[in-house]
Amino acid sequence: MKKIKLVMVGNGMAGVRALEELLALAPDLYEITVFGAEPHPNYNRILLSPVLAGEQTLEDIVLNDWSWYETHGVRLHAGCTVHAVDRARRVVHARNAQGEAVTADYDRLILATGSNPFMLPIAGKELQGVLAYRDIADTQAMIDAASSWRHAVVIGGGLLGLEAANGLMKRGMQVAVVHAGEWLMERQLDDQAGQLLKKSLIERGMQFFMQAQTQELLGNAEGRVRALRFADGREIAADLVVMAVGIRPNTALAEAMHLHVNQGIVVSDTMQTITDPRIYAVGECAAHRGIAYGLVAPLFEQGKVLANHLAELGIGRYQGSLTSTKLKVTGIDLFSAGDFQGGEGTEQIVLSDPYSGVYKKLVIKEDRLVGACLYGDTVDGSWYFKLLREGRSVADIRDKLMFGESNLGDAGHQGQNKAAALADADEVCGCNGVSKGAICKAIKDKGLFTLDEVRKHTKASASCGSCTGLVEQIIMFTVGGDYSASPKTKPMCGCSEHGHQAVRDAIREHRLLTTDSVFRFMEWKTPNGCASCRPAINYYLISTWPKEARDDPQSRFINERSHANIQKDGTYSVIPRMWGGETTAAELRRIADVVDKYQIPTVKVTGGQRIDLLGVKKEDLQGVWNDIGMPCGHAYAKALRTVKTCVGSEWCRMGTQDSTQMGKDLERAMWRMYAPHKVKFAVSGCPRNCAESGIKDVGIIGVDSGWEMYIAGNGGIKTEVAHFLTKLKTAEEVLEYTGAFMQLYRLEGWYLERTVHYVNRVGLDYVKRRILDDAAGRQALWAQLQQALEGEPDPWFETDKAAVDLRQFQPLPVLPALQAAPVLTALSAPVPVPATTTAGA
Repeated sequence: MKKIKLVMVGNGMAGVRALEELLALAPDLYEITVFGAEPHPNYNRILLSPVLAGEQTLEDIVLNDWSWYETHGVRLHAGCTVHAVDRARRVVHARNAQGEAVTADYDRLILATGSNPFMLPIAGKELQGVLAYRDIADTQAMIDAASSWRHAVVIGGGLLGLEAANGLMKRGMQVAVVHAGEWLMERQLDDQAGQLLKKSLIERGMQFFMQAQTQELLGNAEGRVRALRFADGREIAADLVVMAVGIRPNTALAEAMHLHVNQGIVVSDTMQTITDPRIYAVGECAAHRGIAYGLVAPLFEQGKVLANHLAELGIGRYQGSLTSTKLKVTGIDLFSAGDFQGGEGTEQIVLSDPYSGVYKKLVIKEDRLVGACLYGDTVDGSWYFKLLREGRSVADIRDKLMFGESNLGDAGHQGQNKAAALADADEVCGCNGVSKGAICKAIKDKGLFTLDEVRKHTKASASCGSCTGLVEQIIMFTVGGDYSASPKTKPMCGCSEHGHQAVRDAIREHRLLTTDSVFRFMEWKTPNGCASCRPAINYYLISTWPKEARDDPQSRFINERSHANIQKDGTYSVIPRMWGGETTAAELRRIADVVDKYQIPTVKVTGGQRIDLLGVKKEDLQGVWNDIGMPCGHAYAKALRTVKTCVGSEWCRMGTQDSTQMGKDLERAMWRMYAPHKVKFAVSGCPRNCAESGIKDVGIIGVDSGWEMYIAGNGGIKTEVAHFLTKLKTAEEVLEYTGAFMQLYRLEGWYLERTVHYVNRVGLDYVKRRILDDAAGRQALWAQLQQALEGEPDPWFETDKAAVDLRQFQPLPVLPALQAAPVLTALSAPVPVPATTTAGA
């Protein structure tokens, strides 16, 4: 039988998904030709952000490689642009990258032309360095710019803009986000969630200009953008400008073909164009019942209907989609669905915990859930969406609704694994519409064992990846083993089911040396991790494999990237190191001169016997460090902060030991030591304990016979008295025992676990066995620490060796008025932004 000729214009996610569905239903019915404007096979546009951030490669995000087209007999014209379609003769006309004509006859034609990024109609948009953020070419251009330029401005505070800003920041650029709205991601979040998101991103180093109107872009003599000017005349420096202010359906070809276009190519419920039933449209270019969808889930639903119709298996109908948005923006989980803003006739249940970074709002109307907005904790998002779609009354569970499915008693899973609690009909992957039953059936029928196998056969978790953890649970639950009980190990974060110890063990046992290798080996739910797990994994790597694993500054918190403590007003605190709390007249004079030179408003003596300079501008940090000429105090880091001392026997008539010298020796031996959390030492010259050694991570107290050593004290919110460990005779023994305990803690402590909690977890007896009873092991630990610290740079003076990105200290040049008012208010109405936004379909 002669095959029907099917041609598709567009090689994106929605169109190729429709072909996959069609080939599964009718593999021999069509002779298929695809025209793709990009010189690439089909790839996951949603994952361009991790590529920009350097966390994945272009190869990692390919969905259908070249061999897929060959295997399925699909002729792909990549890098080929369709410029005309002769509907009378049913011929598609295109040109390849060399300008050569390419044609294809069709019996059926699919338009999957996607969308175009909206570029603000302002002067300067044609300058070099002004980009949209839509495809691989845009992503590569941004990566190239980040290697040569310093200042980036992203226009648009939606999902795409924030992901672009995050990626550029990870590439080392100083990034400002300009947004016309009152809060970020206003189409997916309400004002409170938007403000929480902004606060979190500021803490990571992003700058924001809200309710700001961009008037024009200014160029230099070479034709490259150099600055952005606001409507009120103020300017900020911009070597790169990324416009991420929305998308518009790409309908140019359809209009040239005289198809009916209205906010997209108008299609029926069978995805056929209204004008010509031989021609179909699918994806972001299609307008169904007046709506052009930009999220991937409804576009895949359209693809299923289209495939069913082309396969001649009866008429399926697409009736529109109720959409939800579950996203991870720069490591922060977000979910929204339905009418999450609320309004007249609705009630709201709100839980807000800014300290923990959790916000939940449920909107109820007539005892039915009609909207939800979740920030930070989205584990119950799919359950809320199910309630919203079913429209069932929630009157009987209203008092427990906010606390999620697991708190419903018999109606929930009562602590069971969520995979076991799901019904077969429950949807697991919203992007691809895959139910638990479909996943379980594929696992059993095809003998699947791995996440990649399940993705290949069901598409579950293959798009945005937010359901990866649940799919993994279903695999474990279905393949075998008792996974019904609550996990005994608390996961590191929402990105993984693995606990801290499992990650530490894997890094050591399998010699993992990079963050990405950990994510791949342990099959992380989210390929690029989040703000919680990345710093932990980075620490585990460099502490386990010093000199081999490379420290990743972008996986550290902003304080450790800037090597100073950020304060509530955005300025910084600088605390130079004073060995054992001792200083000199020369050091004090330099500090005083620096305070005058840089107009530092506050000078404070700290509880750790240091001098704190508060209110230092970020652009002045390097100058302050250089002019003070004192070592870095690491007061901002998960590291040895201070060694507090009393004056000891050198001056005090009560002193029995030289505590000041002992403190200086300890500090000089370990001052460059990173640890799971901040570490503080103290040395007191006699049992009167003026240095408060009894509430430090390591406390040393001088006695007539030598020294007493105490460990795991804490002077924080809950004061913990240190445990007596041993008596020591010499200063050399103090160094060895302290260093051995610190190295044991460095190797076994969990990230952000203080020594008090580490010792409580493993037991004091265990520490005694390792430090007191095993002399050879103790000496080996001390030697390991010394080797790890040898050659460690001072980040204030050895910036290259410490991988300090100096570009972060260059300010965005602005007029004086803007420096006094970092948040801008528009003087006129914002430029209108298209209604359609995208998650990368």
